[in-house]
Amino acid sequence: MSAEYQVNGAVAVITLANPPVNGLGLATRTAAVAGIRQALADESVKAIVITGAGKAFSGGADIKEFNSPKALTEPTLHTLINVVEQSTKPVVAAIHSVCMGGGLELALGCNYRVAAPGAQMALPEVKLGILPGAGGTQRLPRVLGLEMALNMIVSGTPVASEKLAGTALFDEVIAPGADLLQAAVAFATKVADVRPLPKVRERKVDYPNHEAFLQFSRNTVKAMSGPFPAPLKCVDAVAAAVTMKFDDGLKYERELFMQLVQSPESKALRHAFFAERVASKVPDVPADTPVRTIASAAIVGAGTMGGGIAMNFANAGIPVMLLETKQEALDKGLATIRKNYENTVKKGKLTQEKAEQRIALVSGTLAYADIAQADIVIEAVFEELGVKETVFKQLDAVMKPGAILASNTSTLDLDKIAAFTQRPQDVIGTHFFSPANVMKLLEIVRGKETGKDVLATALALSKKLKKTGVVSGVCDGFIGNRMIEQYSRQAGFLLEEGCLPEQVDKAVEKFGFAMGPFRMGDLAGNDIGWAIRKRRYVEKPDVTYSKTADLLCELGRYGQKTGAGWYDYKAGDRKAYPSEQVNAMIVQHSADIGVARRKIGDQEIVERLVYALVNEGARILEEGIALRASDIDMVYLTGYGFPLFRGGPMFYADTVGLPNVLDTINGYAKGRHGEAWTPAPLLVRLAGEGKGFNS
Repeated sequence: MSAEYQVNGAVAVITLANPPVNGLGLATRTAAVAGIRQALADESVKAIVITGAGKAFSGGADIKEFNSPKALTEPTLHTLINVVEQSTKPVVAAIHSVCMGGGLELALGCNYRVAAPGAQMALPEVKLGILPGAGGTQRLPRVLGLEMALNMIVSGTPVASEKLAGTALFDEVIAPGADLLQAAVAFATKVADVRPLPKVRERKVDYPNHEAFLQFSRNTVKAMSGPFPAPLKCVDAVAAAVTMKFDDGLKYERELFMQLVQSPESKALRHAFFAERVASKVPDVPADTPVRTIASAAIVGAGTMGGGIAMNFANAGIPVMLLETKQEALDKGLATIRKNYENTVKKGKLTQEKAEQRIALVSGTLAYADIAQADIVIEAVFEELGVKETVFKQLDAVMKPGAILASNTSTLDLDKIAAFTQRPQDVIGTHFFSPANVMKLLEIVRGKETGKDVLATALALSKKLKKTGVVSGVCDGFIGNRMIEQYSRQAGFLLEEGCLPEQVDKAVEKFGFAMGPFRMGDLAGNDIGWAIRKRRYVEKPDVTYSKTADLLCELGRYGQKTGAGWYDYKAGDRKAYPSEQVNAMIVQHSADIGVARRKIGDQEIVERLVYALVNEGARILEEGIALRASDIDMVYLTGYGFPLFRGGPMFYADTVGLPNVLDTINGYAKGRHGEAWTPAPLLVRLAGEGKGFNS
């Protein structure tokens, strides 16, 4: 949590020590300033080296202190950099592994920089909806030039130190395998008496015709940044490095930083950033819970889902075997996987060699005995309990002891599935989202008997597969699909009352969703929802649905896979074209049930769809199905295309204010199908207390 001080010959070495990435928290900043002052007071010390312990120079600000008074308590990062820059003895940054955000800004405040190859250099603040706020936008252009610095700051993408070796950012990049600290101390000794001390702030940014370049950059960034203000503000701040004196530029950077910190977009991005990190923490599963080894995997079912799941394992370097009942289905599944990889190669996102390595990790079989030794098996068969029962009884009979038996069910009761086996402690839900090789979300469903080590293993596996794992309890539809059902119900009622699919989709896409409910239905397959509703009609006969979706399925219009759903599709074209047949069917249905169609505005469409999610999310939270409101937000940001700049449904409700959300819900409760709008008790309570879901 602090910084270590030692003297090596005539060189004082200050080592930032705040694991895991030496975040520049208050204790670390305080110790670093004390170290520099100690070195300045010691006459035998001629130069200073700053480095980082362990696996980083510094990853920047300490995220644990974000939004807390500590972030602004002296010495601030500005003060630390100022103390470094004002030093009367040369300060050398010895950079390795990770040098990002405030860490890179600190290094830029030093007189010299020595780097190890492979160090990741970045100013990633834009990804949190802000900009570098401790001089990064002013100093980086002075060492890298306008163009390269602007690209790094606007994208936030890390660049390896060796790629920057020829620039003024580094005074030396050491040879691979050489000792960094030794090299930095030797360099510091060499420059100990050189005066005047070089300062980045005194350099000029020389870029002929910078006005034209900056204007071009503004136009490009504006077109690409969508609803987010930070990228464009980054361009403005970098422009100040060319057009203003250094101190004025620094002041301007601060102004822009403060504006962005307060923006709803930045608050949403920061919420998502922390939400993703906290999602893997389960209160009763300690961080040191032992995990099972996953060195091989098996998937039951080689359809779209099964093939997509298999690709995740192959991408992570884990051999995976697909099990099918028929050779034809297996061949088709394996061919689809190959085709997917070949398409990725064509797009230039993967080398042919890497694609072949991954394809080689996927094999197939028709015999359960061949998968018996896999460490985890994931069932991805038809969403019907009887089918799952057959599969799990087979798996229970053949899988080795200690193997994890996972189900990719999207709605069914995991405890019932676990009860089909003699080892319910080994059963867990791993609900991947379609397309499984693309979507980031993995809902991890914890049954009442699921072992803590199995849950910890599934969470560790989600990271290995580069997924965002969110834990859900057992209920019909878990977190995501249980909420989307209420969203879909409202979408159906809107059709009956006066909307057409295109209007509903356009309204929510304008709000920021990647896809409206009807385009989403066509992509996923309308027959899946139909199967769920048929089950609901038996299990929950009191819950009402619009009949329009059933009528659509009765026409055989299941979506893109049949070339017709809510919309018409043309061969080889995924674009959705409004369907005269469907629109006529919807208008006729309104007449058949005696509902007079009315004009419905976009605001009502968005409110009814989004607040339906929020209200059900509040019930899920209250029942303990989700551990925290931010987990629900993660599900929607990573699995359902909820707009990132709005932070997820629960965060968005907090932004609107829960009393306002509740008032609107109570208004809809007085209208048609008002029974669908009974406010969740948690929403009522929090609104009354003036609190939010996330506060």
